[in-house]
Amino acid sequence: MMDFMAIAKGRQSCRHYDPTRPVEPDKLQAVLEAARLAPSACNSQPYHITVCRGETARQVARATMGLGMNRFAADAPVLLVLSEEPYGKVAALGSKLKGNDYRSLDIGILAAYLTAEATAQGLGTCILGWLDDAKIRELCSLTAPVRLVITLGYAAPDDPLRDKKRKPLGQLVTELA
Repeated sequence: MMDFMAIAKGRQSCRHYDPTRPVEPDKLQAVLEAARLAPSACNSQPYHITVCRGETARQVARATMGLGMNRFAADAPVLLVLSEEPYGKVAALGSKLKGNDYRSLDIGILAAYLTAEATAQGLGTCILGWLDDAKIRELCSLTAPVRLVITLGYAAPDDPLRDKKRKPLGQLVTELA
């Protein structure tokens, strides 16, 4: 079992998938279960995950490739479409009173849990925000807005772990007493 720091250090945006290697059902199930356990405002889980494989995955991948973006998505055997659903009543009230869109926060947390578990399962992911919402809604028979697409699969053997380029901790953290 990996500890969280190993997962955080080992997770990267995979942009070179092995298209010949399918994702095993038990690994996909583990990723989806981690997503189910992700916290959300008032536990309302205002999102839906659509699992796309085969021809649907290829079509969804094409809907993320506008202006030459995300060409690697075509090789991912699974695409997970994260769409926004309505809040629960308490979260909706809190959102209105505080002027904060908790759904976008919840979807971000969902994506973090999902991609962390994928890393623990030895799978690669890439979170795609460049997408054709209308086209993906049509392909997946969705009425709610599509917020993210996550590619999922095994990294190609020649896709090494890259060095993390991050700001120093001192630029990200302020401690107050």
